[in-house]
Amino acid sequence: MTIRACAVTISSAALLLFAVSACSKPTSSSSDKPLPPLNPRADSLESGFGTMDRLVDAAKKEGALTVVGLPGGWVGYKEIIARFSDKYGIKVTSIVPEASSKQEIDTAARLKGTTQAPDVFDLSLEVAVANAKLFAPYRVTGWADIPDEAKEQRGRWFAAYGGCMSIGYDSKKVPAPASYGALVRPGTIVALPGDPRTMASAFSAVMAASLGHGLPDAARGVDLFARLKKGGMLGRPDQASAVVDWDFMNAARTASGRGESAWRVTIPKNEVLASYYMQAISADAPHPAAARLWEEFLLSDEGQNLFLKAHARPARMEAMEMRDALDGDAAARLPKASGEPVILSIPEQDKAKSYVAEHWAKMVG
Repeated sequence: MTIRACAVTISSAALLLFAVSACSKPTSSSSDKPLPPLNPRADSLESGFGTMDRLVDAAKKEGALTVVGLPGGWVGYKEIIARFSDKYGIKVTSIVPEASSKQEIDTAARLKGTTQAPDVFDLSLEVAVANAKLFAPYRVTGWADIPDEAKEQRGRWFAAYGGCMSIGYDSKKVPAPASYGALVRPGTIVALPGDPRTMASAFSAVMAASLGHGLPDAARGVDLFARLKKGGMLGRPDQASAVVDWDFMNAARTASGRGESAWRVTIPKNEVLASYYMQAISADAPHPAAARLWEEFLLSDEGQNLFLKAHARPARMEAMEMRDALDGDAAARLPKASGEPVILSIPEQDKAKSYVAEHWAKMVG
């Protein structure tokens, strides 16, 4: 596993994909090869099923899939779940949809050994890395298209989508912020999506505000929000004129059509914090074939374009664009970013989280 701290150059042709990935076509079993013995817990389609049809048949026989921590409003999961269920006739049960990454793992531990245990996970990088031993290796068909820094080489975790931290703002009340520092402006009410000590997206928002010359500094981020708090400019999302959150969340608010016509999204130049979210299959999945079919669907062109439709950046984006398989209209609607994005390493995250945990309460409250 390698995640570079701040040296991922995004090509403009790929509409700010996080990294250049291999572009070989997905592999498939040759029709003249003998089919392998059916193994629903195999580490690839080829080794366990031989063909997609056999995987689909095995998953349909199981007839069910349990997911955890997938709120419908997050990267289009409501539509993705419905599309998967309708396409394959598999009942999807969503448990604890608002669970954090850590809570997903805790839920799996609590339900281990029961048919209600989650089959698959959607996790932040650090939680995926820390719990890799709990996951079953599986390399999806489009494995070669996933950037190397966004996958564990055995397939125990791998990215399906990602995003960039952004500022959503009410253009009727706030001029377009040129930087995170520009949020310190009388009359502006700024919000985070939650508590940065417990919520990954809120922590990432603080770290985006911490960037200076491409280098993260948690103290700088905490200090910015301390100044906002001192000036009476820090509030709740429902009362804010500016919200620091992932671009796909702010863009979804713009596209919601619920009185948000003035809501705009900007990613400050040269202050681009990016992150992937990781998929993983439980080693104890009650529905192992359905779990593998779910991951194949998410990483297929269809699944990747559904993430893109919801303003997230697909892990296979560049390869799909080169094959003319990308939804160009959806890609054109992504918030634009410029400059080299920063992807925090695990040690950088650990150091920053320690600082936030120690100083947030006394500086921000």
